[in-house]
Amino acid sequence: MRDAFIQEIERLAADPDGDERIVVVTADIGNRMFNRFREANPGRFVNTGIAEANMTGIAAGLAMAGLRPFTYTIASFNPGRCLEQIRLDICQHNLPVTVVGVGAGLGYASLGPTHHALEDIAWLRSIPNMTVLCPCDPVETRCAVRAALRHDGPVYLRLGKKGEPTVHFREPDFRIGGSIRLREGGDAALLAVGAVMPEALKAADLLAEKGVAASVYSFHSVKPMDTRLLESLFDSVSIVFVIEEHVASGGAWSAVAEWLAERGGGGARLGRIGMPDEFHHLAGGQGWARRHFGLDAKSVAGRIRSALKKCGS
Repeated sequence: MRDAFIQEIERLAADPDGDERIVVVTADIGNRMFNRFREANPGRFVNTGIAEANMTGIAAGLAMAGLRPFTYTIASFNPGRCLEQIRLDICQHNLPVTVVGVGAGLGYASLGPTHHALEDIAWLRSIPNMTVLCPCDPVETRCAVRAALRHDGPVYLRLGKKGEPTVHFREPDFRIGGSIRLREGGDAALLAVGAVMPEALKAADLLAEKGVAASVYSFHSVKPMDTRLLESLFDSVSIVFVIEEHVASGGAWSAVAEWLAERGGGGARLGRIGMPDEFHHLAGGQGWARRHFGLDAKSVAGRIRSALKKCGS
């Protein structure tokens, strides 16, 4: 996903019909990855050093001057180290800055809690004017970059790190406020948020082997949400599960729960598969961490089967 983001930025900047307003601002990361962009677009790449707050303020100023900045660094630091500047410099003025957090969730699991980004959706979803996008693979990442560039306001683009498998083999209809169906099924619905999607798809396959038909959606737009999809699902299936590499408070599950409470409940039950409310000091790769915290396909399928049994389905 990281490479797809960079390649799409390069393509858009090089396209004669592309957007000459694109500027990339980084905080001491991605120097070699952005070499081609920097060489092809002198003056449109700024490395602020380890100064995320400064990076954000510079991006806000560039946006006020009519440009379209993308700030880029590890998700634990963007937004983690510059939340005040995102809130006041960017969102208060409703500026078209795209905040890119790479390695979100457990992308940097082996580096410990300083590099885990498990609260970022909650932080940014709560700020007025902010849009939150969580593409699930490299194809959606490219679509999300273009959607952010067209959007006239702040966007948080929550990306995985690298090596995520491609789940789309042609470009889907990616829209802010939309979602994308990847599997059909009438027993349960799985709303996968971001790079955890491959585990959700494998879980659906495991469930199918047990006679359970689960639909799978890329719930890529957390703010605003696809409320038309939610209305349909809560009136048609037994249970809807949100699957996310994020703590419960303030994430996509919270967003759906808030919507459901305002709707007045009824219909399907709402379930959650995500991270517990605690710091995690054990070290291991992302695959290990997912298994440890029950975010792997086998664990997800087991949770859903147990929930369906309790529902009597």
